[in-house]
Formats: sequence, C-alpha cells, structure tokens
Amino acid sequence: MLYIAEKLELARAIVEALGGGDKKKGYYECGTNRVAWCYGHMLELYEPEDYDPAYGRWRLDQLPMFFIPWKKKPVAKSEDQLQVILKLVKEAAVVVNAGDPDPEGQLLVDEILQYAGYKGQVKRVLINDNTPALVRKAFANLRDNADFAGLSAAAEARQVADQGYGFNMTRLYTLAAKRQGYGGVLSVGRVQTPILGLVVRRDREHANHQKSAFFVIQGKFQVDGKEFIAAYRNKENDPRDDKGRLTDRDHAQAIADAVAGRPARIVSVDSGKGETPPPLPYNLLALQTDASRLHGLAPDKVKDITQTLREKHRLITYNRSDSRYLSEEQHADAPAVIAAIAANVPEFAGHVARTDPAIRSRAFDSSKVTAHHAIVPTREHADFTKLSIDEKRVYTLIARAYLVQFMPPRTWERTVAVLEVEGHTFVRISRIVLENGWKDFYSGDPRPEEEQDDETDSTSIPLTAGQDAICLSGDCVRKETTPKPLYTMASLLEDLTRVAQYDSDDTLRKILNDKDNDKAGEHGGIGTPATRDVIIRTLFDRGFIETVKKGKAQNVVSTAAGREFYDILPDSAKFPDMTAVWHQEQLEIERGEKSVDAFLDGLIAFIGGECARVVKDGLGLKIAFEKHPCPVCGNAMLRRKGGKGFFWSCSAYPDCKTTLPDVDGKPGARTDPRERPITSEVHKCAACGKGLVRRKGKDGHFWGCSGYPECKRTYRDIDGKPNYAVRAGPCRTGIPCQRPGRPTGAAGAS
Repeated sequence: MLYIAEKLELARAIVEALGGGDKKKGYYECGTNRVAWCYGHMLELYEPEDYDPAYGRWRLDQLPMFFIPWKKKPVAKSEDQLQVILKLVKEAAVVVNAGDPDPEGQLLVDEILQYAGYKGQVKRVLINDNTPALVRKAFANLRDNADFAGLSAAAEARQVADQGYGFNMTRLYTLAAKRQGYGGVLSVGRVQTPILGLVVRRDREHANHQKSAFFVIQGKFQVDGKEFIAAYRNKENDPRDDKGRLTDRDHAQAIADAVAGRPARIVSVDSGKGETPPPLPYNLLALQTDASRLHGLAPDKVKDITQTLREKHRLITYNRSDSRYLSEEQHADAPAVIAAIAANVPEFAGHVARTDPAIRSRAFDSSKVTAHHAIVPTREHADFTKLSIDEKRVYTLIARAYLVQFMPPRTWERTVAVLEVEGHTFVRISRIVLENGWKDFYSGDPRPEEEQDDETDSTSIPLTAGQDAICLSGDCVRKETTPKPLYTMASLLEDLTRVAQYDSDDTLRKILNDKDNDKAGEHGGIGTPATRDVIIRTLFDRGFIETVKKGKAQNVVSTAAGREFYDILPDSAKFPDMTAVWHQEQLEIERGEKSVDAFLDGLIAFIGGECARVVKDGLGLKIAFEKHPCPVCGNAMLRRKGGKGFFWSCSAYPDCKTTLPDVDGKPGARTDPRERPITSEVHKCAACGKGLVRRKGKDGHFWGCSGYPECKRTYRDIDGKPNYAVRAGPCRTGIPCQRPGRPTGAAGAS
C-alpha cells in the first residue's frame, strides 16, 4: 500500500502511526507499506506557449485563448520527487490519497495518479491533525477515493479558470494599452484586481470625505464628594445623523445649560464581571498582520521566514495554515513545547514561569480545526544565535501566542450607572481590571481586536441606585467626523478576510460569507494564506500600489496608474463578485450538478465578450507615465525585476532584445562601452530591408543601416524612432528608393 501525503510533516506522522519505518530516497519503507510525500502541487498547467510557441508573443488576434483539454507538466523545482512518486505508483497495488481534507488537497494527489495513468485501487484518508493517535483513528475510516471526485473536479475547474481568466484579461488589457503608448503590464486576476479595488476605493473615500460636525454632551457629577463624568444618552426626537450623533449645536448646548447646577438622581447601577481570553494562536494571515504591525515586515517576507523556521530549523508547525485552533489531543504536548520555548528564548523565562500546562484555553477545539491547525512551536531546540533577527522576531511572536494559552484570562468588572437630571439621561461606564493575566505578556502591544467602550472610565467610584447627586456642570463638545483611515499593510491583510462587507449585492455577499462558515477568522474573504502575499507583491511590482509614510504610519495607497487602471475595468473584475459566483458554481460541481466543461463554457463566453468590447471601443486610458525610449528601436523601455534586481528591457521584445541597467529607478547607460549597438528587428531600412541601428554622431542620434558599408542609407532620429520622410544622407547602393515617408517591405513593421 502506498500512502501519498501532501507534505513531509504528514508523511512522518503517517510513518509514526504505522509503527515506524526506514527512510529511503524520497519515501519511507514501513514493512509492506510505503509512504511518499509531495511538496504542494507537483504538477502545473501548461503555459500558452507550451501548447504553441506562437503564443509566446502576445497578440490581440489570439484572444480569447483557452486550451481544452488542458495539459499539465511537472513543477521544475520538485520534479525529482515527482519521479520517485511516479515510480512507486507503478509498483503499488493500492494507493491511499493522503492529501489535505479540502478540494486542493484532493486534487493534488488525484492529478498525480491521473498523470501516471494509474488504474489500480485508490483509497482516501482524511487527516487534519498529525497527532499519531488521530492519524491511526483516520486509518480506521478509509473511504473510496471516488467518493471525493467532486472535490477534485471543483479544484481543477477553479485552477483552469483562474489561469484562463488571468492570461486572457492580462494580455487583453496590456495589448490594448500598448496601442495607446503604455508600456507596462496591466495584470488582471480574480483576487489581485479586487484587492486593487479595495485600496483605490479606500483612497478615494478618504480623499473625498466631507467633514461634518457633531456634538457630545458631558455632565460633571458629584456624589458624596466624589466627582465623575457621565455622557448624555440621546433621545429619539433629538436631531441626529445616521449613526445617532447629535448634529444641532444649539440643541446640544441648550441641554448642557439646562442640566448645569441641577440636582440629579442615580436611577440604576448594574455591575458584572467578565474576562478577556488570550488571543488565539496564529494562522499565516494573522501572523503576517502582527509582523507588519509590530516589525514592519512585508507579508511575502513573513511567509519566507516561516518556511525557513519550519523546514530548516524545524521550530514551527505547518506555516501556511488558515486555522487558529488546535486539536484537543495537542493539549498533551504543552509541557514539552513550553520547555522548548524556554530553552530557545531565555528572555521568556519569567513569562514561562507563569504558565500552567493544565489550563485548556478556547484554542483547543477539534471541531474548529479544518485542513490544518494553528501555527505553533514544535518541541525542537535550536541555537538562537544562528537565526536572523527577523527569524527570531517571527518565532517569538508564534511562541508568545502559544504561551498565553496557558495563562489566566484578563478579568475585569464593568459597571453601568444611569443618572436622571431635568428629564435628561446620562450614563457612566467604568471598567476596572481585576487581574491582568496573560495581558502582562503583551505589555506595550495593544491588541486591535480587544473590545473598548467609548466613554469608559477606569476609576472605581461606589455608586448605588437611588442616591442623590448634583450635576456640577454641562459641557457641549464639538467633534468632527473622520474618514476611514488609509490602509496599512496590517489593516489591508485583515480586510482581505472580510471583503464581503463591501459587496453591494446582497446575494453575492451572502455567498461569500457562507463560503467561510467553517473557517474561523474568515468572514467572506478572498485569496488564501498561501497566495495573498504574492498577489499583493505583484500589485507593488506592477506599480499599481505603493507605500507612503504618513506620520508614524506606513500607508498602502494606490498610484495614479493603479487608479486609472481601476477606472477602465468592469465591475466584475474590481469587486469580489467573481469569487462569489465561481464558489457557487464550484459547489454545484462538487455535488455533481454541473460539469467542469459547462462552468468553463460560461467563462469563455464572458471573456470573449470582454475581448470584443475592448478591441472595438478601446480603453480610454489616460495613464501619465515617463517614457524612456529604447536606444535601439525607440519603443518604450520597461522596468522589470530579475534574479539580481531590477533592470530595463525593451517593450518590443522579442523583436528587440535591448536591456539596460537600473539606476535609481531609471534606465542607465549600457555597461560595456565597447558593446556594439543591437540591430533593430522593428525598424527596417527603406532601401534594402535590413534592420536599422540607432547611433550617436556629432549632431546627435541618427539611424544607420545594419547593411553598412554595402548600404549607406541613414535617417534622422525623431523621438527615438527613424524618420523615413527625411534621410540623413544619400543612398549609394544603387537600389531603387521609395518616395519619402513610404518605406518598403518589412519597414512597415514599425
């Protein structure tokens, strides 16, 4: 029997549950069983140029392009491991799909079996916790893999649709923009573009906010010689805005004047004790949010750091988790994990001493563990001096979030006192901390998710219903409305988990929310923990969003190009509608109510309509951008990022292969002064049809024929392109020349 696990950690857990085994190259031998593992998806869809090299050059007349049936190829970085699995599959009588218990986990193994042409028996095991006892329990409930064919089909449909939508829409908008002189890539994606939409709409809402005044009435009261402030409770007939705030200054001032110096009475006092539990352990998104908020780390860097902590140092569990809960069985690991943290982070010694492994926090809830559990430290010890500063920071965040699960809650007493004076009601709310508990560990780090009461007092004053009081003074305080703050990286990441709140369509909003019913911490979100950081980085690299320092905050805002691009997109692209619609259709595919082909047919029709519309009407693009002409052919140079950093390449590639170094965000000079100019494959000599070369003479740039000295035709340079109408010198080839301004043959390609 061959078990194919989604990742190495699960393979090790399966081996332990089977009673141990011998490690071979790429798999474990466990008696008559073998256990192999994947590194995520081992296969990927063909790129368009894999089907036909002609698709390597982007052209509008190729769109829309869809490849049905589609093909897959090995992921290059994990091909060696794939070959090990394929060899084992050929030798297996029974294969057990041990992918994660979700659509992607199902597809990940199924596609390997399909690629291998496997015809034998396939079973399915559902494991969402690597605890050996739970793995053995899962072995007792093996099912037929065919029962999960719908999950696999839904994941495959989403994968093919995402690729087709992204390739077609990106090429469509990029090529249409290029016609108008824009040299950049206008990338479109089902998740990427709605994220851009979030940022653009927030920026505009912030910029267009119109301040309006509202008024708060406060009364200073005295009881038994003790003074305190209470806030006026608005009445139904008070002039108020849609948020219940007083809007009429004269009305508010009249109330403040009416209560000043008047006797009052305490009509009720309600007290109750409560507690605030520690924050849950991290999933990847919550970790990225805090690492950005506290240490300024970019989301993609945090993911890379966790990958290193997990694979190289083996200090943390699976790092791409979307769950913030742990199984109840993992509670037994607490003493060993706490001891490992104490050894790894000696400065936590004082806090470790306050932990009690017997405490069972709300985090230990098996019913809320989905395909993965929260990211927590392992039992491994490490030499902390060998970790980078950022690796230490991320590990300590994860360790702190684990340790507080074994600390007492923060307890408090909340008291609400209601006073009446001259027919008006005032309320005083006080919250007194009784025991700080876990909060001591978070000293200096206010938790954004903690509840805070407006107008809350932290002083304790004994009040009793029926007591007499006096209102010493009334004060009408003018305040102004403020816009929603600009995004920071932390707040943007948080909003990606709840974008449904911004959807104006009630039906689509409900679908998005329902999609996340079984996901703690997700409330109608888009993207996944494994992809969000990559998508945000793409928006930065494309120049659609940027960071701007405002005061102490590092805000994420849209650029002029990003806002212009947003404006020319259809609503279906810039709102999360497509995610909602696709999710509904993928549920139908899972249930066998809809075929993958029918789903894709609808998408092909939609993209075909978009292609026809854009080709017919254009984009109306008005992006202002600084042009940097190619020194060889005159087309725009584009700033790109390679393995060694940024560089500039010609937008006419592959016809022109000119590249230049990046110097402070602009194209620099060619690095080798001896390097000969590159012959243009875009601009051709009107006399002989050979490529032109842009050169520099004593009077400036000009274009000369690459056929020199046989052809000595030259042309004046106008804005980085040859002017065929005005020659810079005579033709001495004997070849008949066309009339000025009408180049022959291939010269028209310019």
